[in-house]
Amino acid sequence: MITEPSRRRQLGLALGALGVVYGDIGTSPLYAMREAFHGAHALHPTRATVLGVLSAVIWTLILIVCVKYLTVVMRANNRGEGGIMALLALTLSHLKVPSARGPLLVLGACGAALLLGEGMITPAITVLSAVEGLEVATPAFRRFVLPITIVILIALFAVQRAGTGRVGKFFGPITLVWFLALAALGIRGITYDTSVLHAFNPVLALDFLVHQGWGAFFVLGAVFLTVTGVEALYADMGHFGIGPIRFAWFAVVFPALILNYLGQGAWLLTHPADVENPFYNLAPSWALLPLVVIATLAAIVASQALISGAFSMARQAMQLGFLPRLNVNHTSSTESGQIYVGAVNWVLMLACIGLVLGFKSSNALAAAYGIGVSLTIMMTTLLLAFAARHVWNWPIPRIVIMIGAFLSLEVVFFAANSIKFDDGGWFPVTIGALVYLAMATWFRGRRAVLDHLLAGALPLTEFIRDLQRKPPTRVAGTAVFLTGNPDATPGALLHNLKHNKVLHEAVVILRFAVGDFPYTRPEDRIRIEKLPIAFYRVTASFGFMEFPDLDIVREYCAREGLAMDPMRTTYFLGRETILPTRRPGMARWRKFLFAFMSRNAQQATAFFRIPPNRVVELGMQVEI
Repeated sequence: MITEPSRRRQLGLALGALGVVYGDIGTSPLYAMREAFHGAHALHPTRATVLGVLSAVIWTLILIVCVKYLTVVMRANNRGEGGIMALLALTLSHLKVPSARGPLLVLGACGAALLLGEGMITPAITVLSAVEGLEVATPAFRRFVLPITIVILIALFAVQRAGTGRVGKFFGPITLVWFLALAALGIRGITYDTSVLHAFNPVLALDFLVHQGWGAFFVLGAVFLTVTGVEALYADMGHFGIGPIRFAWFAVVFPALILNYLGQGAWLLTHPADVENPFYNLAPSWALLPLVVIATLAAIVASQALISGAFSMARQAMQLGFLPRLNVNHTSSTESGQIYVGAVNWVLMLACIGLVLGFKSSNALAAAYGIGVSLTIMMTTLLLAFAARHVWNWPIPRIVIMIGAFLSLEVVFFAANSIKFDDGGWFPVTIGALVYLAMATWFRGRRAVLDHLLAGALPLTEFIRDLQRKPPTRVAGTAVFLTGNPDATPGALLHNLKHNKVLHEAVVILRFAVGDFPYTRPEDRIRIEKLPIAFYRVTASFGFMEFPDLDIVREYCAREGLAMDPMRTTYFLGRETILPTRRPGMARWRKFLFAFMSRNAQQATAFFRIPPNRVVELGMQVEI
């Protein structure tokens, strides 16, 4: 039985999901239908083409959103968390075939790279398409569209450093008003020609594809734009839960979208010459400017969701070893998920402004949008196949049927969008390739460094036996040595003993371990192993949604009887200088790229929140 407070909480979460989860897909009516009937590959709006496109739109939303994501994909949650990185980590943790690890890592990195590329296009196309409504009000505004769009984008990215906690509470209500406006406009449009309601018949979509031939195939790229942002349903599952996300979709989002698309279709049937902006043409003249305002606010909310998602994706990629340590600021003292990654923020801003200036219209940007989203969705489908086999233990025939059904639809959409490669589709592919190259280079470079360090490492147990035979001078206090391999003697420990000839009275070998799960249970946080002569081996476990925090480690260690007094503890860190060589394993130019990324990574002192005045760094050169 659901209590009244529980029901209110679920409704509150559903309202929040409207702003964060559905902002992107909710702004698709601004440009999706227009792309089908206005542009290089557009169709003439006849009854057959309009009803065929509407039927394809309706059933695309049903099959991809309702069936694939809300029914199947969201089952693959990693302790309640979703998203392509969470799916990758979940599958890796259950992997039964080690040889499949490589393809899984490639798929996960590709999906993450494409999502970051999508984060560049979404703010540009949503804000630009919203502001373009001013042209419908009066052509005199045409020359102000690009400057206004750029000013809004600069302001949007400039406020990220301050955090969105204060304004975030308005995202849900703003988006609710937007969806109500979509529904009202749609109902108004349907009254022009109620025959558009026949579009619920899937036979019309099939007839459209068969009889329109290549024309229908080209238009499928525009149809696919109706599901841009669908990955947010999965990625933000951990913030709101499956129930509120599903409720918001079926109670508000889905009906509003369907009504609006039907309304635009009815308008096109009765006004076939007004194909340039059917969305804004639905509004009465007195409501046009208010509609532009609410559309712009909805576009900002949708953009904010993608920007926050890019920050979160970068953090997860760092924790899972795909990106170097970047400077991450927490913008809220109560919400751990509200973060700001400056490097990602400014790259996104420059890319968005460049896209607006380069493409100059949302119509041109739409060509760059679909191909990246379709590739991302396909990456999720392929990862889902691995999860179905290794996590759910599904039989292979069942997996082939499910994945085959999803991929057959998605490959068609990808092919339809790939036709627009020269018109802008090259952009997300190029950005995705560059981000993937950076991720793969960092991942392989770090592995090469670890292999080099492990090759000459002295086993810790052997090192302790040597100390027992020849005890060095011990000094007061505790020394903490960070390491990636708790079984090997840290290089910083060897260097300290060699040069200073002393050891502290207590020596802690500390390893921060990031697991294939979003959050670590309190009982699994710290594992302490007491070794001879006051050595301690400590493993601090954190999930990929968490940040390693030394204060948490000290608190847990104190509970287990290992006190690390901040004023009597010194932290020793090894700092590697990467020297690219001609050794086989990775192209030399990639080794130089890895060395550059390593030099510019955030220092471990700041990343692990270690007091700077208690740190001793010992450098070493590593040839790769």
